[in-house]
Amino acid sequence: MLTVEGVTKQFDGMVAVDNVSFAVERGQIVGLIGPNGAGKTTMFNLIAGALAPEAGRICLDGVPVGRRPAHHRLALGLGRTFQIPRPIGTMTVLENVMLSAQAQIGERIMANWLRVGAVARQERANRDKARAILDLLTLLPLAGQPARVLSGGQRKLLELARVLMADPRMILLDEPAAGVNPALLETIIDRVRRINERGVTFLIVEHNMDVIGRLCGHVVVMAAGRLLCEGPPALVAADPRVIEAYLGGVAA
Repeated sequence: MLTVEGVTKQFDGMVAVDNVSFAVERGQIVGLIGPNGAGKTTMFNLIAGALAPEAGRICLDGVPVGRRPAHHRLALGLGRTFQIPRPIGTMTVLENVMLSAQAQIGERIMANWLRVGAVARQERANRDKARAILDLLTLLPLAGQPARVLSGGQRKLLELARVLMADPRMILLDEPAAGVNPALLETIIDRVRRINERGVTFLIVEHNMDVIGRLCGHVVVMAAGRLLCEGPPALVAADPRVIEAYLGGVAA
C-alpha cells in the first residue's frame, strides 16, 4: 500500500534520512522505531507530506505522493495524528470531530443559499458519523464538553477520531503512548486493533516497545538516518544491531 524507495532528506548539509526503503502492506500494523536522532520523525513527516525528499519516491497504492501536499495525500486515503494533539479548545469534542469531515457542501458560500436542504442533510449525517466514531473511541459521554477539558490520553483519542472522520485507508500514528496513563493506553491499543480489523492500515512511530510488540506484526528500525533492519518484533528485538543502536554497544 505504501512504498518508500531510496528516500533521502537533508537539512543544511546534514543527512537526516539516507537512502531509506521499506514497504507497508495493506492491512498491516507496522512500527517505525529507532533511538533518538535515528531520522524516524523526519521519515514520518516525509510520508505525511510535511516535508519533501531530495531524492527517492514515496508512493501510495502506486501513486507517487512525494511532492504532493498533505491534503492531497488525505484525499488519497492517508491520514496522520500528531504526537502533541492540538484540538480547538473552545469547540466541543463533537464539533472538533465534525470539523474534519471532507467535501462539506456548506463550505461553499452559495450552497448555503441555494442548497439549504442538502447542507442540512449532510450536517446531520456528519453529526451522526462523528457521534459513532466518538462512541467507538469511548469519548461519546464527553461529546458536548469543550475539548480543553480532555486529559492527554483523551486528546490522543480525539486526534484519532478526527482522522477517522476523513475515512482514511491508512493512518500514520505518531507516538500514541506518549504521556498517556496506563488505563487509557489500554483503550488506545484496543481501539487501534479494532480499527485495523475494519481494514485500516497503520504505520506507528513509538518509543514504547511494549506497545510496538503488542500491536505490530512488522517493525522497521532506523539508526543514524539509515534503515538498520526490519522484521517481526521478536526477531528485531533480538537483533544485535538493534541492541547496539539502543544500548550503545552492550551487544558487543
